[in-house]
Amino acid sequence: MSKLLKATQRQRSRAINGVLLLTAIGLSGCGGGEDSTVGYVSTPAGATEPIVIYTPAQIAQSSADNYDANVNGLVSGATLKRWKDDWINQRPPGITGKLVILQISEGPAGAEYVAPNGTNVFTYLSPSSEWIQTRTNGVISTRSMVPDGAAMDALLAKYDIDPHADLIVAAMGTGSPGNAMGQGRIWYALRYWGVEANHLALLNGGNQWLNGSSMSSVDFQATASSAPGTGAVSVKSLPADNTALQATVEDMLAVLPSADTNVRDDGVFIWDARGMNQYSAGEMLELGQSGCAAAYCAPPAGFDYMSTFQNGGSRQGHPRGALQLQFTNMLVAAQGYRYKSKAELAAYVNGETDANGVGITDSTYQPVGVGNAYQPGDTVYTYCETTFRAMITGIVNVVILGNPTRFYDGAMVEWHSLSHLQDATGSYILPIDSPWRTDVVSFFRPANDPALVATRSVVDPYASHANAIILADKAYKTSASTGGGGGGSGVGGGLPPNPCGG
Repeated sequence: MSKLLKATQRQRSRAINGVLLLTAIGLSGCGGGEDSTVGYVSTPAGATEPIVIYTPAQIAQSSADNYDANVNGLVSGATLKRWKDDWINQRPPGITGKLVILQISEGPAGAEYVAPNGTNVFTYLSPSSEWIQTRTNGVISTRSMVPDGAAMDALLAKYDIDPHADLIVAAMGTGSPGNAMGQGRIWYALRYWGVEANHLALLNGGNQWLNGSSMSSVDFQATASSAPGTGAVSVKSLPADNTALQATVEDMLAVLPSADTNVRDDGVFIWDARGMNQYSAGEMLELGQSGCAAAYCAPPAGFDYMSTFQNGGSRQGHPRGALQLQFTNMLVAAQGYRYKSKAELAAYVNGETDANGVGITDSTYQPVGVGNAYQPGDTVYTYCETTFRAMITGIVNVVILGNPTRFYDGAMVEWHSLSHLQDATGSYILPIDSPWRTDVVSFFRPANDPALVATRSVVDPYASHANAIILADKAYKTSASTGGGGGGSGVGGGLPPNPCGG
């Protein structure tokens, strides 16, 4: 090993040890008690409550085996119909306010919007672009991150949401992979900022399937409710700190194994939600990709591995130790992209393969086998290119299966940027001695022409930490000053609509 690489690894080790120490201090006593409080909030009722830091295990919730039995988390069309038809008498225990349905898109003709009543049931069009923001973590600026506090407050005001009283349902509208990702982004942003699990739900399936299965044409109308813009509740009033839902690049570096292998006893399960073509940087394809008719196969002659690159990436591949199963396997396309049954999803996570031979795969491009995937007690770290596709794999774990889950929000658009590789200007994105180089802990293939590599907004290649966003969001809750890091640069600062996912 070269002296330079050893020095780089020592720098990274110091940074990681620092964040582990801070995490240990910040999370001591998580889940209740004096040691887990980081400040106080004033609720709309005028009470003062301590802010409690929750761990991924405490944030996770487990679905009923039959989704019809859920009154939060993943809910069925039958449940939504019962609610909207008689909200006052049918609303779940603990809910005293409105039913607010946020649709990512308009549904197909005849099933455009779940019909509101204009009194206590409202349906609003809320595209996924509202729920992302360009932000800096102290090392690099990254698109499509969770919105900051001011942006979240603006959304609560726009849709007149009181997260202490209302039940918020994220719906797709037209069922599609992109809209399933979008409803996940709504759930993630609200939960991250402290909305309690019993005030949040995701509607299972798109309107085209719900209309005719659990609902009918009378349950829909052609127009959405008009956003009133009268809300007055801030995320500052939510006494939960759920920022552990987000994993930073620093957190990722801290949990990677020493080699690109499936380590079962390390307490983490790193899930790449992209296709095999991107995970393998074009070395292997999976069923349906470029004509592959088997579960996994080598690409055809002449296949250009650069076709797997997105967003002007400097390289393609995966962090070492990551396992792969494409997010589309979690959904039933023919039924409005609803989630598969809990039993089917649990089988995937256990390492089982489906009828097509598809299952969780490791760096050998082979299924890991039964019992060799998720281990009880693991924390799931999931990502894709921009953590849109990973919303699906994340929801499977944190909402349906009840597994501790963290979303690497920066994802591969950030990870692949943190490289000592040249961009289109001929400059290296990171210097060779930056402690934030992720290329040294990844399997990858570089872009074959630097001219194809987009320039990146590097803030500080020698930053002590990469948690400026988390610190800024914690400070927003307590109205404290963070010294400038982690600011946002506008809601909607994410990538343009991407039908194949983030």
